[in-house]
Amino acid sequence: MASAVQASATIFLILRRMRVPLIILITIFAVSVLGLTLVPGRTAEGLAYRMSFFDAFYFMSYTASTIGFGELPYTFTDAQRLWVTATIYLTVIGWAYAIGSLLALVQDRAFRQALALQHFTRKVSRLREPFLLIVGYGRTGELLGRSFDALGRRFVVIDSESERIDGLDLDPYHADVPGLVADARDPGHLGVAGLGNPHCEAVLALTNDDEANLAVTMTAALLRPDLPVIARTVSTLIAERMHAFGTPTVVNPFDRFGDHLRIALRAPATYQLITWLESGPGAELPPRARPPAEGRWVVCGYGRLGREIVEDLQAEGLDVTIIDPVADRPAAAEEEATLVSGHGFEPAVLEGAGVAEAVGFVAGTDNDTSNLSLIAAARRVNPALFVAARQNRPSSGPLFAVMDVDSLLVPTEVVAHEVFAQLSTPLLWRFLKEVPHRGDPWAAELVDRMTELCSRHLESLWKIRLTHDEAPALTTWLAGGDARLGDLLRDPDVREVRLDVVVLMILRDDECLMTPDDDTVLATRDELLLAGRPAARRALDTTLVVDGALQYVVTGRHVPASWIWRRLSREQG
Repeated sequence: MASAVQASATIFLILRRMRVPLIILITIFAVSVLGLTLVPGRTAEGLAYRMSFFDAFYFMSYTASTIGFGELPYTFTDAQRLWVTATIYLTVIGWAYAIGSLLALVQDRAFRQALALQHFTRKVSRLREPFLLIVGYGRTGELLGRSFDALGRRFVVIDSESERIDGLDLDPYHADVPGLVADARDPGHLGVAGLGNPHCEAVLALTNDDEANLAVTMTAALLRPDLPVIARTVSTLIAERMHAFGTPTVVNPFDRFGDHLRIALRAPATYQLITWLESGPGAELPPRARPPAEGRWVVCGYGRLGREIVEDLQAEGLDVTIIDPVADRPAAAEEEATLVSGHGFEPAVLEGAGVAEAVGFVAGTDNDTSNLSLIAAARRVNPALFVAARQNRPSSGPLFAVMDVDSLLVPTEVVAHEVFAQLSTPLLWRFLKEVPHRGDPWAAELVDRMTELCSRHLESLWKIRLTHDEAPALTTWLAGGDARLGDLLRDPDVREVRLDVVVLMILRDDECLMTPDDDTVLATRDELLLAGRPAARRALDTTLVVDGALQYVVTGRHVPASWIWRRLSREQG
């Protein structure tokens, strides 16, 4: 690829730019050496002699480099000193020209890009562990980078903005993060970034440009069809074009927010559980909102987000009134929706839309100032409104926090949470897909169990696979057919104490056992999704690998672990 050739050709760029200064220096040096061999000198006894080429080369080497050891092998004559004086000035001029050319080369944009590309390529090629290729290091990429770094996952970044790549060196990551300033639509840049590296485990197209994300998806599908691809877009047309290339996972934050809003309307506890688990370890349990199940909603802004929300609200059987300044935009799109032309922060428009009698209000424009104004104006008319809003810029976060919005859409965070849920623990994504089908009482009970055992801040989320490699101590126990989940979750130090662990799901032959009870019989190759405290995770890991710990939690008998203690136990018996 062209980028790979450019990365390996930096030395040729240096030689090409420094060719004339080097030729001038070599010429001055050669003429100076030749002149010293031709100018006659005298020995200490007054005899005539001529310097050898070696002596002349040695003298010019330390003279031209400003070291200066003196005249050798004998004191110079006036003719020799006159020649040396001329060569000194010539070498100073030559060095000044060469150094100036070198400084200009160092400041040259093309040279710095070539040098950065070569350095980046070297770091990527040295990766010997699985890594993610993140294309786009905006707010979404930054959130994912910090989350994956906390899990010990490596990643490589491509972004078109040099400021974002420079910021990688300032972020407190545990490992070095290779970053490249490049256009991701160029397949060569993706190749240099490790698309063809066998250790690349997934590609994340997270730029704000849907066309760029489409290009990344297309390139990955054609060059690495076996590689998982997750792409961000807010356009249904672009999403369809992405699906034409393989089976990428397409994340539309507007569509996801609409789906979440529908879940929140009919199952608040389910929505609370999903958002909590998607936020990742350390996240605080969000409050359980109580949105109105019936009544009219008013949606301000009928762009892409507005269309998604109107469609979802109408799917729930709710009446919707649309406020939009462009009268003909929603006219033919939603025949069942009421249209009010104008700006939502105007009192007359709010009155005409019936905000005073409405139960829900959505501020969904692409301008944060407008959305904040809409919220303030709507609440002035109807303080009891359930308010959903869109936050476009991260810097507006404190303002929306003060407004105390009931449901806030931050597109970058929605994408980051969904991507993290899919890649951090694959079982978690499968679990989240099953949660809406379990009912709100089940979700409320699970939230209560998790907060009771693990506090209101989400602790570790991890999975274990009951195989000989991951759970060697359980092999014989599982084969017996009486391995119960409750016994496995006993404390290996005090078996009467249950570990602070919640088993969210068991995956067995593509069948999901949601929140299994302690009497569930485990089988070989079962995959368990667990949530709990880090100390409980370490204790469970001990049971999985130490035969003595397993015997104790199952039978209550202390089995000597070392050979010496087993020998002494047999002798005492």
